[in-house]
Amino acid sequence: MKIIKTAFFPAPIKKSSKKNRALIGIGCNIGNCIRRFKKLYLFLNSHPKIDVIQTSIIYKNPPFGYLDQPWFYNSVMVVKTNFSPMELLNFVLYVEKKFGRKRSFKNAPRTLDLDIIMYNNIKMNTKKLILPHPHFKKRDSVLVPLALKD
Repeated sequence: MKIIKTAFFPAPIKKSSKKNRALIGIGCNIGNCIRRFKKLYLFLNSHPKIDVIQTSIIYKNPPFGYLDQPWFYNSVMVVKTNFSPMELLNFVLYVEKKFGRKRSFKNAPRTLDLDIIMYNNIKMNTKKLILPHPHFKKRDSVLVPLALKD
């Protein structure tokens, strides 16, 4: 396991007038993940409905589930948004595709994985979206960056 710091991870806290606050988990284990995280940060920050408020360190850690793949780079970011929870879900799925994500099988290697961990204090359980994310308390890939976001 390794902790990585870059110009954008961790990023200092920013202010935003957008009304909703979400915690998004970020993962990658294909290609230049650190460069992709920077591009993601810049892309999200340039979007009119998203403000990146804060990011954590990047945490390099072993895969789980399907183990025969490269280690993962993980981080978390706090965003403020005017998207509703379902709009945010559709947006992060679009962003994953834009950054080359292919869904070949469960826990497969990926260019970018974005998970909505929390959205305001909403509890939600639909076929498409469960809030807060049901497994985040068991995942070092979320807990370590979350603990080291300041």
